[in-house]
Amino acid sequence: MTRGVDPEVARSTQGCTHTDEEGTPMTQQLFARRPQTTADLGRLIRGQVHRPGDDAYDTLRASLNPAFDAHPAVVAEVTSAADVQSAVVWARDNDLPFAVQATGHGTYVPSDGGLLVKTTQLGGVLVDPDRRIARVGAGAVWGDVVAAAAPFGLAPVSGSSPTVGVAGFSMGGGHGQLSRAYGLGADNVLRVDLVTADGELITATPDRHAELFWAVRGGGGNFGVVTSLEIRLHPVEEVYAGQALFPIERAADLLARYRDYAPAMPRELTCSVAMVGEHVAIRATYAGDASSGQRALRPLWSVAGTPVENTFAGVAVAQAGVPTTAPRTFELFTEVSDSVIETALAVEAGSIEFRYWGGAIADGTSPAGHRDVPFNIIVDGPAEQLWPYATGGSFLNALHDPDAVETAYTAADYQRLREIKAVWDPANVFHRNLNIKPA
Repeated sequence: MTRGVDPEVARSTQGCTHTDEEGTPMTQQLFARRPQTTADLGRLIRGQVHRPGDDAYDTLRASLNPAFDAHPAVVAEVTSAADVQSAVVWARDNDLPFAVQATGHGTYVPSDGGLLVKTTQLGGVLVDPDRRIARVGAGAVWGDVVAAAAPFGLAPVSGSSPTVGVAGFSMGGGHGQLSRAYGLGADNVLRVDLVTADGELITATPDRHAELFWAVRGGGGNFGVVTSLEIRLHPVEEVYAGQALFPIERAADLLARYRDYAPAMPRELTCSVAMVGEHVAIRATYAGDASSGQRALRPLWSVAGTPVENTFAGVAVAQAGVPTTAPRTFELFTEVSDSVIETALAVEAGSIEFRYWGGAIADGTSPAGHRDVPFNIIVDGPAEQLWPYATGGSFLNALHDPDAVETAYTAADYQRLREIKAVWDPANVFHRNLNIKPA
Protein backbone atom coordinates (compact mmCIF):
# COMPACT_ATOMS: atom_id res chain seq x y z
CA MET A 1 0.00 0.00 0.00
CA THR A 2 1.52 3.30 -1.06
CA ARG A 3 0.67 6.43 0.86
CA GLY A 4 1.83 10.04 0.86
CA VAL A 5 1.81 13.01 -1.46
CA ASP A 6 2.50 12.40 -5.16
CA PRO A 7 5.89 14.03 -5.93
CA GLU A 8 4.67 15.67 -9.17
CA VAL A 9 7.48 13.84 -10.85
CA ALA A 10 5.78 10.56 -11.60
CA ARG A 11 6.85 8.25 -14.37
CA SER A 12 4.26 9.86 -16.65
CA THR A 13 6.68 12.77 -17.06
CA GLN A 14 9.17 10.55 -18.91
CA GLY A 15 9.11 12.84 -21.94
CA CYS A 16 7.77 16.35 -22.21
CA THR A 17 4.12 16.83 -21.23
CA HIS A 18 3.97 20.50 -22.28
CA THR A 19 2.40 20.94 -25.71
CA ASP A 20 1.27 23.82 -27.85
CA GLU A 21 -2.23 24.19 -29.32
CA GLU A 22 -1.36 21.72 -32.09
CA GLY A 23 -0.07 19.13 -29.62
CA THR A 24 3.63 19.53 -30.42
CA PRO A 25 5.85 18.87 -27.37
CA MET A 26 7.47 22.07 -26.12
CA THR A 27 10.92 20.51 -25.80
CA GLN A 28 10.66 19.45 -29.44
CA GLN A 29 9.96 23.09 -30.29
CA LEU A 30 12.98 24.14 -28.27
CA PHE A 31 15.28 22.03 -30.40
CA ALA A 32 13.80 23.57 -33.54
CA ARG A 33 14.41 27.21 -32.58
CA ARG A 34 16.55 29.31 -30.31
CA PRO A 35 14.49 31.56 -28.00
CA GLN A 36 16.34 34.68 -26.95
CA THR A 37 14.42 36.23 -24.07
CA THR A 38 13.27 35.32 -20.60
CA ALA A 39 9.74 35.90 -21.84
CA ASP A 40 10.23 32.86 -24.06
CA LEU A 41 11.20 30.82 -21.03
CA GLY A 42 8.09 32.03 -19.25
CA ARG A 43 5.95 30.66 -22.07
CA LEU A 44 7.80 27.35 -22.15
CA ILE A 45 7.39 26.35 -18.52
CA ARG A 46 4.36 26.15 -16.29
CA GLY A 47 6.27 27.44 -13.31
CA GLN A 48 7.01 31.09 -12.58
CA VAL A 49 9.92 33.07 -14.02
CA HIS A 50 11.40 35.85 -11.89
CA ARG A 51 13.75 38.64 -12.95
CA PRO A 52 15.69 41.23 -10.93
CA GLY A 53 13.18 43.69 -9.51
CA ASP A 54 10.33 41.17 -9.29
CA ASP A 55 8.78 40.76 -5.85
CA ALA A 56 9.93 37.17 -5.28
CA TYR A 57 13.35 37.47 -6.92
CA ASP A 58 15.44 38.23 -3.82
CA THR A 59 13.72 35.59 -1.72
CA LEU A 60 14.21 32.87 -4.31
CA ARG A 61 17.84 33.64 -5.12
CA ALA A 62 18.89 33.74 -1.46
CA SER A 63 21.23 31.16 0.04
CA LEU A 64 21.28 30.12 3.68
CA ASN A 65 25.03 30.68 3.53
CA PRO A 66 25.59 34.44 3.96
CA ALA A 67 28.93 34.13 2.16
CA PHE A 68 27.05 33.69 -1.12
CA ASP A 69 25.02 36.55 -2.55
CA ALA A 70 24.44 35.47 -6.13
CA HIS A 71 22.42 37.58 -8.57
CA PRO A 72 21.15 35.37 -11.39
CA ALA A 73 19.77 36.97 -14.53
CA VAL A 74 16.59 34.94 -14.10
CA VAL A 75 15.10 32.46 -11.62
CA ALA A 76 12.85 29.68 -12.91
CA GLU A 77 10.56 27.98 -10.38
CA VAL A 78 10.04 24.62 -12.03
CA THR A 79 6.94 22.60 -11.21
CA SER A 80 7.59 19.39 -13.16
CA ALA A 81 10.29 17.38 -14.84
CA ALA A 82 9.09 18.81 -18.15
CA ASP A 83 9.76 22.32 -16.83
CA VAL A 84 13.31 21.25 -16.00
CA GLN A 85 13.77 19.90 -19.52
CA SER A 86 12.58 23.16 -21.03
CA ALA A 87 14.77 25.26 -18.74
CA VAL A 88 17.90 23.22 -19.45
CA VAL A 89 17.46 23.36 -23.21
CA TRP A 90 16.57 27.06 -23.16
CA ALA A 91 19.69 27.90 -21.15
CA ARG A 92 21.92 25.70 -23.27
CA ASP A 93 20.65 27.06 -26.57
CA ASN A 94 21.18 30.61 -25.37
CA ASP A 95 24.65 29.88 -23.98
CA LEU A 96 23.41 30.96 -20.57
CA PRO A 97 25.10 29.29 -17.59
CA PHE A 98 22.75 27.89 -15.00
CA ALA A 99 22.76 26.50 -11.50
CA VAL A 100 20.27 24.46 -9.49
CA GLN A 101 19.01 25.14 -5.98
CA ALA A 102 16.35 23.58 -3.78
CA THR A 103 16.70 24.83 -0.21
CA GLY A 104 19.80 27.04 -0.18
CA HIS A 105 21.80 24.75 2.11
CA GLY A 106 24.39 24.09 -0.61
CA THR A 107 27.93 25.27 -0.01
CA TYR A 108 28.52 26.54 -3.56
CA VAL A 109 25.81 27.59 -6.06
CA PRO A 110 27.37 30.23 -8.37
CA SER A 111 24.41 31.53 -10.38
CA ASP A 112 25.54 35.12 -11.05
CA GLY A 113 24.42 36.33 -14.46
CA GLY A 114 22.81 33.03 -15.37
CA LEU A 115 19.67 30.99 -14.87
CA LEU A 116 18.89 29.67 -11.39
CA VAL A 117 16.63 26.62 -11.60
CA LYS A 118 14.67 26.50 -8.35
CA THR A 119 13.32 23.01 -7.63
CA THR A 120 11.49 23.79 -4.38
CA GLN A 121 8.07 23.03 -5.86
CA LEU A 122 9.15 19.51 -6.82
CA GLY A 123 8.65 18.68 -3.18
CA GLY A 124 6.38 15.65 -2.89
CA VAL A 125 7.04 12.48 -0.89
CA LEU A 126 5.45 9.09 -1.57
CA VAL A 127 6.14 6.23 0.87
CA ASP A 128 5.83 2.54 0.03
CA PRO A 129 6.00 0.85 3.46
CA ASP A 130 5.95 -2.68 2.02
CA ARG A 131 9.07 -2.08 -0.05
CA ARG A 132 10.55 0.29 2.55
CA ILE A 133 11.24 3.01 0.04
CA ALA A 134 10.26 6.62 -0.50
CA ARG A 135 9.89 8.33 -3.85
CA VAL A 136 10.95 11.90 -3.31
CA GLY A 137 10.78 15.02 -5.43
CA ALA A 138 13.95 17.03 -5.96
CA GLY A 139 12.68 19.92 -3.85
CA ALA A 140 11.68 17.84 -0.82
CA VAL A 141 13.34 18.39 2.55
CA TRP A 142 14.22 15.76 5.12
CA GLY A 143 11.57 16.88 7.56
CA ASP A 144 8.92 15.91 5.01
CA VAL A 145 10.42 12.46 4.44
CA VAL A 146 10.85 11.72 8.15
CA ALA A 147 7.24 12.73 8.81
CA ALA A 148 5.90 10.62 5.93
CA ALA A 149 7.90 7.52 6.94
CA ALA A 150 7.31 7.67 10.71
CA PRO A 151 3.73 6.27 10.76
CA PHE A 152 5.12 3.06 9.29
CA GLY A 153 7.98 2.74 11.80
CA LEU A 154 10.49 3.68 9.11
CA ALA A 155 13.18 6.33 8.81
CA PRO A 156 15.64 7.56 6.17
CA VAL A 157 19.34 8.38 6.51
CA SER A 158 18.65 12.09 6.73
CA GLY A 159 20.46 15.37 7.21
CA SER A 160 21.10 17.05 10.54
CA SER A 161 18.38 19.63 9.92
CA PRO A 162 14.79 18.97 8.77
CA THR A 163 15.15 21.81 6.24
CA VAL A 164 18.09 20.21 4.39
CA GLY A 165 17.16 19.17 0.85
CA VAL A 166 17.05 15.46 0.07
CA ALA A 167 18.54 15.64 -3.43
CA GLY A 168 21.57 17.83 -2.69
CA PHE A 169 22.35 15.94 0.51
CA SER A 170 22.16 12.54 -1.19
CA MET A 171 23.95 13.46 -4.42
CA GLY A 172 26.80 15.06 -2.47
CA GLY A 173 27.35 12.06 -0.19
CA GLY A 174 25.12 12.71 2.79
CA HIS A 175 26.40 11.95 6.29
CA GLY A 176 23.55 11.61 8.78
CA GLN A 177 22.88 10.48 12.32
CA LEU A 178 22.00 6.96 11.13
CA SER A 179 24.95 6.64 8.74
CA ARG A 180 27.08 4.24 10.76
CA ALA A 181 24.08 1.91 10.91
CA TYR A 182 22.86 2.29 7.33
CA GLY A 183 25.48 4.10 5.25
CA LEU A 184 25.72 7.52 3.67
CA GLY A 185 22.72 9.14 2.06
CA ALA A 186 24.21 8.35 -1.36
CA ASP A 187 24.37 4.66 -0.48
CA ASN A 188 20.63 4.64 0.17
CA VAL A 189 19.60 6.00 -3.23
CA LEU A 190 17.92 3.29 -5.31
CA ARG A 191 16.84 5.23 -8.38
CA VAL A 192 17.44 8.69 -9.84
CA ASP A 193 15.37 10.52 -12.45
CA LEU A 194 17.32 13.37 -14.01
CA VAL A 195 17.46 15.69 -16.99
CA THR A 196 20.67 15.40 -18.97
CA ALA A 197 22.60 18.10 -20.81
CA ASP A 198 20.64 17.19 -23.95
CA GLY A 199 17.35 17.92 -22.21
CA GLU A 200 16.42 14.24 -22.01
CA LEU A 201 14.64 12.86 -18.94
CA ILE A 202 16.16 9.51 -18.03
CA THR A 203 16.15 7.05 -15.16
CA ALA A 204 19.34 5.66 -13.65
CA THR A 205 19.36 2.52 -11.47
CA PRO A 206 21.87 -0.26 -10.75
CA ASP A 207 20.54 -2.03 -13.86
CA ARG A 208 19.84 0.96 -16.11
CA HIS A 209 22.59 3.42 -17.00
CA ALA A 210 24.58 1.79 -14.21
CA GLU A 211 27.70 3.92 -14.63
CA LEU A 212 25.68 7.11 -14.44
CA PHE A 213 23.84 5.77 -11.38
CA TRP A 214 27.18 5.15 -9.69
CA ALA A 215 28.39 8.65 -10.56
CA VAL A 216 25.41 10.71 -9.42
CA ARG A 217 25.48 9.15 -5.93
CA GLY A 218 28.34 11.33 -4.75
CA GLY A 219 29.14 13.30 -7.89
CA GLY A 220 26.80 16.16 -7.02
CA GLY A 221 25.06 18.08 -9.80
CA ASN A 222 27.66 17.34 -12.45
CA PHE A 223 25.67 14.88 -14.53
CA GLY A 224 22.19 16.34 -14.75
CA VAL A 225 19.35 18.00 -12.90
CA VAL A 226 17.70 15.54 -10.54
CA THR A 227 13.90 15.67 -10.67
CA SER A 228 13.14 12.80 -8.30
CA LEU A 229 14.75 9.87 -6.58
CA GLU A 230 13.88 6.74 -4.68
CA ILE A 231 15.57 6.15 -1.36
CA ARG A 232 15.73 3.25 1.05
CA LEU A 233 13.95 3.48 4.41
CA HIS A 234 14.90 1.58 7.55
CA PRO A 235 12.93 0.06 10.44
CA VAL A 236 13.78 2.62 13.13
CA GLU A 237 10.95 3.72 15.41
CA GLU A 238 13.00 5.02 18.33
CA VAL A 239 16.49 6.39 18.83
CA TYR A 240 18.49 7.36 21.88
CA ALA A 241 19.87 10.76 20.96
CA GLY A 242 21.12 14.03 22.33
CA GLN A 243 24.11 15.96 23.61
CA ALA A 244 25.83 15.90 26.99
CA LEU A 245 28.17 18.72 28.05
CA PHE A 246 31.12 18.21 30.39
CA PRO A 247 33.80 20.58 31.73
CA ILE A 248 36.41 21.40 29.09
CA GLU A 249 39.09 20.02 31.43
CA ARG A 250 37.84 16.52 30.51
CA ALA A 251 38.46 17.11 26.79
CA ALA A 252 41.91 15.54 26.40
CA ASP A 253 40.99 12.33 28.24
CA LEU A 254 37.60 12.07 26.54
CA LEU A 255 39.06 12.54 23.06
CA ALA A 256 41.70 9.89 23.74
CA ARG A 257 39.04 7.44 24.93
CA TYR A 258 36.85 8.24 21.92
CA ARG A 259 39.78 7.57 19.58
CA ASP A 260 40.44 4.21 21.21
CA TYR A 261 36.81 3.14 21.55
CA ALA A 262 35.49 4.32 18.19
CA PRO A 263 36.60 1.30 16.10
CA ALA A 264 34.71 -0.98 18.52
CA MET A 265 31.52 1.09 18.68
CA PRO A 266 28.38 -0.79 17.62
CA ARG A 267 27.16 0.20 14.18
CA GLU A 268 23.93 1.45 15.67
CA LEU A 269 25.89 4.26 17.34
CA THR A 270 26.77 7.36 15.32
CA CYS A 271 28.76 9.46 17.77
CA SER A 272 31.10 12.45 17.92
CA VAL A 273 33.01 14.41 20.55
CA ALA A 274 33.11 18.19 20.21
CA MET A 275 34.76 21.04 22.05
CA VAL A 276 32.27 23.88 22.34
CA GLY A 277 33.41 26.95 24.26
CA GLU A 278 34.00 26.00 27.89
CA HIS A 279 32.65 22.49 27.43
CA VAL A 280 33.40 19.21 25.73
CA ALA A 281 30.35 17.43 24.34
CA ILE A 282 29.30 13.89 23.54
CA ARG A 283 26.88 14.01 20.62
CA ALA A 284 25.24 10.81 19.49
CA THR A 285 22.32 8.97 17.98
CA TYR A 286 21.82 5.30 18.76
CA ALA A 287 19.43 3.46 16.44
CA GLY A 288 17.58 1.55 19.13
CA ASP A 289 16.16 1.78 22.63
CA ALA A 290 17.48 3.99 25.43
CA SER A 291 19.00 1.24 27.58
CA SER A 292 21.03 -0.13 24.65
CA GLY A 293 22.14 3.38 23.76
CA GLN A 294 23.27 4.05 27.30
CA ARG A 295 25.33 0.86 27.31
CA ALA A 296 26.95 1.82 24.01
CA LEU A 297 27.96 5.24 25.39
CA ARG A 298 29.16 3.99 28.79
CA PRO A 299 32.87 3.71 27.80
CA LEU A 300 32.86 7.43 26.96
CA TRP A 301 30.66 8.53 29.84
CA SER A 302 32.89 6.79 32.38
CA VAL A 303 35.80 9.03 31.36
CA ALA A 304 33.80 12.22 30.89
CA GLY A 305 32.31 12.20 34.39
CA THR A 306 29.15 14.01 35.45
CA PRO A 307 27.56 16.19 32.76
CA VAL A 308 26.70 19.81 33.43
CA GLU A 309 23.91 19.46 30.86
CA ASN A 310 22.34 16.38 29.32
CA THR A 311 19.64 16.20 26.64
CA PHE A 312 19.89 12.47 25.86
CA ALA A 313 16.54 10.69 25.70
CA GLY A 314 14.72 7.95 23.89
CA VAL A 315 12.73 9.76 21.19
CA ALA A 316 11.18 9.33 17.77
CA VAL A 317 13.52 10.05 14.86
CA ALA A 318 11.73 13.33 14.13
CA GLN A 319 12.59 14.61 17.62
CA ALA A 320 16.23 13.52 17.52
CA GLY A 321 17.85 16.92 17.13
CA VAL A 322 21.60 16.57 17.67
CA PRO A 323 23.78 19.70 17.32
CA THR A 324 26.49 19.73 14.67
CA THR A 325 29.49 21.93 13.89
CA ALA A 326 29.37 24.24 10.88
CA PRO A 327 32.00 22.80 8.50
CA ARG A 328 34.12 25.85 7.73
CA THR A 329 37.08 23.47 7.91
CA PHE A 330 36.70 19.74 7.19
CA GLU A 331 39.74 17.47 7.39
CA LEU A 332 40.19 13.70 7.18
CA PHE A 333 42.58 11.67 9.32
CA THR A 334 43.74 8.09 9.11
CA GLU A 335 44.45 8.27 12.83
CA VAL A 336 44.04 10.64 15.74
CA SER A 337 47.37 10.73 17.53
CA ASP A 338 48.10 12.42 20.83
CA SER A 339 49.68 15.22 18.79
CA VAL A 340 46.45 15.73 16.84
CA ILE A 341 44.49 15.98 20.09
CA GLU A 342 46.99 18.43 21.59
CA THR A 343 46.91 20.55 18.43
CA ALA A 344 43.11 20.57 18.31
CA LEU A 345 42.93 21.67 21.94
CA ALA A 346 44.99 24.73 21.03
CA VAL A 347 42.86 25.76 18.03
CA GLU A 348 40.74 28.85 18.63
CA ALA A 349 37.32 28.20 17.13
CA GLY A 350 33.69 28.23 18.13
CA SER A 351 33.47 24.45 17.85
CA ILE A 352 35.77 21.55 16.96
CA GLU A 353 34.14 18.18 16.39
CA PHE A 354 35.80 14.75 16.09
CA ARG A 355 33.87 12.10 14.16
CA TYR A 356 34.54 8.45 13.50
CA TRP A 357 32.80 7.06 10.43
CA GLY A 358 33.36 3.33 9.84
CA GLY A 359 30.44 0.95 10.24
CA ALA A 360 28.13 0.84 7.23
CA ILE A 361 29.83 3.93 5.79
CA ALA A 362 32.93 1.87 5.08
CA ASP A 363 30.84 -0.69 3.18
CA GLY A 364 29.50 1.72 0.55
CA THR A 365 30.54 1.52 -3.09
CA SER A 366 29.43 4.91 -4.40
CA PRO A 367 32.16 7.54 -5.02
CA ALA A 368 31.06 9.63 -2.03
CA GLY A 369 33.78 10.11 0.56
CA HIS A 370 37.06 8.39 1.32
CA ARG A 371 35.75 5.11 2.69
CA ASP A 372 39.08 3.92 4.06
CA VAL A 373 39.75 7.07 6.13
CA PRO A 374 37.84 6.67 9.41
CA PHE A 375 38.27 9.97 11.26
CA ASN A 376 37.32 13.50 10.37
CA ILE A 377 37.57 16.74 12.27
CA ILE A 378 35.15 19.59 11.59
CA VAL A 379 36.05 23.10 12.72
CA ASP A 380 33.83 26.16 12.81
CA GLY A 381 36.74 28.36 11.77
CA PRO A 382 40.27 28.12 10.32
CA ALA A 383 42.47 25.28 11.53
CA GLU A 384 45.74 25.37 9.60
CA GLN A 385 47.50 23.81 12.59
CA LEU A 386 45.79 20.49 11.84
CA TRP A 387 46.76 20.31 8.16
CA PRO A 388 50.13 18.57 8.66
CA TYR A 389 48.30 15.62 10.23
CA ALA A 390 45.41 15.41 7.74
CA THR A 391 45.22 13.37 4.54
CA GLY A 392 44.26 16.35 2.37
CA GLY A 393 40.98 14.68 1.44
CA SER A 394 37.53 16.22 1.81
CA PHE A 395 33.81 15.49 1.47
CA LEU A 396 31.72 17.09 -1.26
CA ASN A 397 28.84 18.19 0.98
CA ALA A 398 31.30 20.07 3.20
CA LEU A 399 33.45 21.54 0.42
CA HIS A 400 33.55 25.29 -0.15
CA ASP A 401 36.49 25.59 -2.57
CA PRO A 402 35.57 24.86 -6.22
CA ASP A 403 39.25 24.31 -7.00
CA ALA A 404 39.47 21.45 -4.49
CA VAL A 405 36.80 19.12 -5.88
CA GLU A 406 39.34 16.42 -6.70
CA THR A 407 40.13 16.09 -2.97
CA ALA A 408 36.62 14.79 -2.30
CA TYR A 409 37.39 11.50 -4.06
CA THR A 410 39.99 8.81 -4.34
CA ALA A 411 42.21 9.16 -7.41
CA ALA A 412 40.59 6.17 -9.11
CA ASP A 413 37.05 7.35 -8.42
CA TYR A 414 37.80 10.87 -9.61
CA GLN A 415 39.17 9.61 -12.92
CA ARG A 416 36.13 7.36 -13.36
CA LEU A 417 33.82 10.30 -12.63
CA ARG A 418 35.60 12.40 -15.27
CA GLU A 419 35.19 9.62 -17.83
CA ILE A 420 31.47 9.30 -17.09
CA LYS A 421 31.16 13.09 -17.28
CA ALA A 422 32.72 12.97 -20.75
CA VAL A 423 29.99 10.57 -21.87
CA TRP A 424 27.00 12.43 -20.42
CA ASP A 425 28.13 16.06 -20.46
CA PRO A 426 31.19 16.44 -22.71
CA ALA A 427 30.62 20.19 -23.12
CA ASN A 428 30.43 20.64 -19.34
CA VAL A 429 27.00 22.24 -19.51
CA PHE A 430 26.59 21.46 -15.82
CA HIS A 431 29.53 23.47 -14.51
CA ARG A 432 28.03 26.06 -12.15
CA ASN A 433 28.66 23.75 -9.20
CA LEU A 434 31.51 21.96 -7.48
CA ASN A 435 32.63 20.93 -10.91
CA ILE A 436 34.07 17.70 -12.21
CA LYS A 437 35.55 18.45 -15.62
CA PRO A 438 35.08 15.84 -18.36
CA ALA A 439 38.08 13.70 -19.22
